Amino acid sequence: MNDLGNPTEPGRQEPSAAAARRRMSVQQAPSHRRPPTESEQARRRLLLQWTKWMLPVGALVLLGSIAAWPEIDRSLNASRVAYRQVAAIRLDSGSMLGPRYRGLDAHGRPYMITAETARQVGPERINLDHPIADTLSQGGTWLQISARKGVYMQHSELLDLSGHVTFYRDDGTIMTSPTAGIDVRRGIILSDDWVHAEGPFGVLDAQGTLMSQRDGIVQFRGPGRMILNDDRAARPATPPATTSQGHS
Repeated sequence: MNDLGNPTEPGRQEPSAAAARRRMSVQQAPSHRRPPTESEQARRRLLLQWTKWMLPVGALVLLGSIAAWPEIDRSLNASRVAYRQVAAIRLDSGSMLGPRYRGLDAHGRPYMITAETARQVGPERINLDHPIADTLSQGGTWLQISARKGVYMQHSELLDLSGHVTFYRDDGTIMTSPTAGIDVRRGIILSDDWVHAEGPFGVLDAQGTLMSQRDGIVQFRGPGRMILNDDRAARPATPPATTSQGHS
């Protein structure tokens, strides 16, 4: 039998004191928001102005980056390739693999000297293994010179070659000699040993040679031997002249 002074319904519990306090605080809270102050309104206006300026600027930067991305990607790829080439160069006791020396001679013509390996043996001298030198003449003729060994004096731009020195010119002329010296700056090639040359002109053997890339001339020192190609066999025979006589 229930107490008449404290009636309760079945299945319903009396709320706790904490829940009652939360309900009272919610009921007593103001029903409207506090209006912003002047300083808050000023900050909002400033934020809106910055947003109006920054959004177009950000859009322009984004469009510019999209337009410039191919060039940026090309530069990054070139940098990666250059890094791989530099990484392929190994320094081991002063030696270097795959060196390249580029420059211009006294007349503004480009040249390039490459080798399999290079060793710095002094402040100026560099020993090269299997060096190859590419130069141009005044008329634009390309000449490549290779050898087994070489010594490159970097500051004076002098290259001494030895061991099966081979000259190749783009007109098909090939010349060999045991040694040769190249003044890269002046474009002069000299050999005091015997030389053997073959090309469209024929075959030539001499005791030495001097080539000037600036003047476009080649001089050979004797005694020597030269066999010229006979171009008459390649030319059609000229038919004999015929004359006609008139009849009256």
